[in-house]
Amino acid sequence: MTAELREASWLKDGAVARLLAVLDRDGEEARVVGGAVRNELLRRPVAEIDVATTAVPEEVVRRVEAAGWKAVPTGIEHGTVTVVIKSHPFEVTTLREDVETFGRKARVMFGRDWRADAERRDFTINALSANADGNVFDYVGGLADIAERRVRFIGEPQQRIAEDYLRILRFFRFHAYFADGAPDAAGLRACIAARAGLDRLSRERVRMELLKLLVAPRAASTLAVMGDSGLLGTVLGGVAYLGSFAKLAEIEAMLTLDADAVRRLGALGVMVKEDAERLSQRLRLSKAESERLLALELWWRVTPSSGEHAARALLYHLGPQFFTDRVLLAWSRAEAGPDEIAWRELESLPRCWAVPDFPLKSADFTRRGVPVGPALGAAMRAAEEAWIAADFPADGAVIEAIAEQAAHRFRAAG
Repeated sequence: MTAELREASWLKDGAVARLLAVLDRDGEEARVVGGAVRNELLRRPVAEIDVATTAVPEEVVRRVEAAGWKAVPTGIEHGTVTVVIKSHPFEVTTLREDVETFGRKARVMFGRDWRADAERRDFTINALSANADGNVFDYVGGLADIAERRVRFIGEPQQRIAEDYLRILRFFRFHAYFADGAPDAAGLRACIAARAGLDRLSRERVRMELLKLLVAPRAASTLAVMGDSGLLGTVLGGVAYLGSFAKLAEIEAMLTLDADAVRRLGALGVMVKEDAERLSQRLRLSKAESERLLALELWWRVTPSSGEHAARALLYHLGPQFFTDRVLLAWSRAEAGPDEIAWRELESLPRCWAVPDFPLKSADFTRRGVPVGPALGAAMRAAEEAWIAADFPADGAVIEAIAEQAAHRFRAAG
């Protein structure tokens, strides 16, 4: 099969075209490789653009700097130079051939053989390259797999996986983004056979790959396959709630919300606080991500039937982000469907009601005779609880009465 990128404006104009013009001359060849070519053929947005070249890294640096651009040796020992053109980075990598592989690490040498470079990549759809004229080069059957919407390892799946066990998760992630139907049978069998290798991966790499998978268009069906294959439990270290995940994805789509990886992780793996703690450790989540999972605790108490005041009180205590996360998780596990009006109204509360600030300060209590110290803190907490129970009144007289009542309780306590 053959293909051309005749409508790819990013290839013909601007920084990419200038970069290829500098590298693709005087006996050297340069092409755009990987995801940019794949996405253009699939009519998907093109974000990152990587370039491969026959020129050795030192020659790449020389040409780039002569053109007035910045060359950053981000991985020069492996042949990669990051070229910065008007604040836009492009990874430029010299063609490579594996001399010897052992797990993720491989001893490589620079080469000039485009086929050999393609054959060392992971999946056929990621091994396509295109020159400045838009001609696409396919050495491993990637074009046929794009036409069939299929993700397939290059060569023997077992060998590709043994080179880097993260390719197990990448297989499912790319399937969830780009494929239709069931996963490639040979690839799936190899992933199942090699699943113990997932334990060798760093937690950071697993986290990065899993969070990308969770927001893919066909994440729910792909995760179901992983669950049936015994792979999902290995990754999560616990029970997977696939029904909750699938329903949350439906709710996000119905509400036109962006797919949220952390929220979806909560739907997939958090039932109780201990689940959130385990996932935070197992995936080495960031502090912000861990806090979001932990805030899902008591999700089962959330229901529209509790009334508007209870919803406002919860929003006041949690803030908009944690409130939305907890509501959507509870909705994903309720009997109500994704178009249930009561749940939609509950979810919309942060956009319909501005959370007020507690109107009383410490001075409001000290001038009423509450001494500084534990009594002051107790008085302020009691007043805040009374203000919330009164449904956040803004009337000055009501607020003064709340302050006076709390002060009266704690004046003697000092």
